Amino acid sequence: MQRWRGLGDLPGGWGRCVVTIGVFDGVHRGHQVLISRTVRAAAERGVPSVVLTFDPHPSEVLRPGSHPAQLTTLRRKAELVEALGVDVFAVLPFTLELSRLSPHEFVHEVLVDRLHAAAVLVGDNFTFGAKAAGDVTLLRKLGSRFGFVAYGAELQGRSLADDRIANDITFSSTYVRSCIDAGDVVAAADALGRPHRLEGIVVRGDGRGHDLGYPTANLSTPRFAAVPADGVYTAWFTRLSDPGRKLRAAVSVGTNPTFSGRERTVEAFVLDVDEDFYGQHVALDFVTRLRDQERFSRSEQLVERIDDDVVRTREVLGAED
Repeated sequence: MQRWRGLGDLPGGWGRCVVTIGVFDGVHRGHQVLISRTVRAAAERGVPSVVLTFDPHPSEVLRPGSHPAQLTTLRRKAELVEALGVDVFAVLPFTLELSRLSPHEFVHEVLVDRLHAAAVLVGDNFTFGAKAAGDVTLLRKLGSRFGFVAYGAELQGRSLADDRIANDITFSSTYVRSCIDAGDVVAAADALGRPHRLEGIVVRGDGRGHDLGYPTANLSTPRFAAVPADGVYTAWFTRLSDPGRKLRAAVSVGTNPTFSGRERTVEAFVLDVDEDFYGQHVALDFVTRLRDQERFSRSEQLVERIDDDVVRTREVLGAED
């Protein structure tokens, strides 16, 4: 898969293509259906498929301080898109200048002059152009004028929670964020089609976990990362330098109330491994939520509770993946 940063990366002699446009945060099950349709439509026409996305998030540019919690890093988004068979992952830097283009200008300059789109597929709630003045109806009209076809589709995917459900469910990134914010990582995984992943760099902590007999890997996460609600979770721990090796972990998210902590932290106790992960880029794939954060009057009580967390983590995750 080709990866472009800006339309200046288009190769010489670029011909027609089929494009889908969106932020695609999370690449959830609805996104997956839309992107897969794009890949099929491109194959039918014998042209490349292009996922056109934006960075940074448009909300942060238009309303600084309003950036939503981020479900996927840009690198992770590219990986997920590539797995769906896309030919080109194109990142369009979102700037105030871009935001001021009228719907007509956006279509003409980006989709027609640069990408030479033969077809454009978007979600049915897609808006574009200055002040979000463009919608799917206008996109179709402009397509007729400029020689491409446009399709709007609901971002639907089939729920994994109950095979008896006959109807598809409409998913959204906002819904996934709300699940994660509530600590419902099972519902989030159902909408995503995989566990929610949180990435970070392992940094030095205060060492309390080591003193308690449960040394933890403390994650420094990206600024806007979607961190689950405070609590204790089971998760798969992966060093991104060794993605094929998944380790079982009990993960604590919160402020360490037993020790009157103030800063919110993400700490992973990796089972059955005596390794120093300091400085490594790692990922946590959240599976279940075991319990709320609790405050204990004595550290011995906390250790007993962690003992139980580890037992339950083994029960949930079984053998190493």
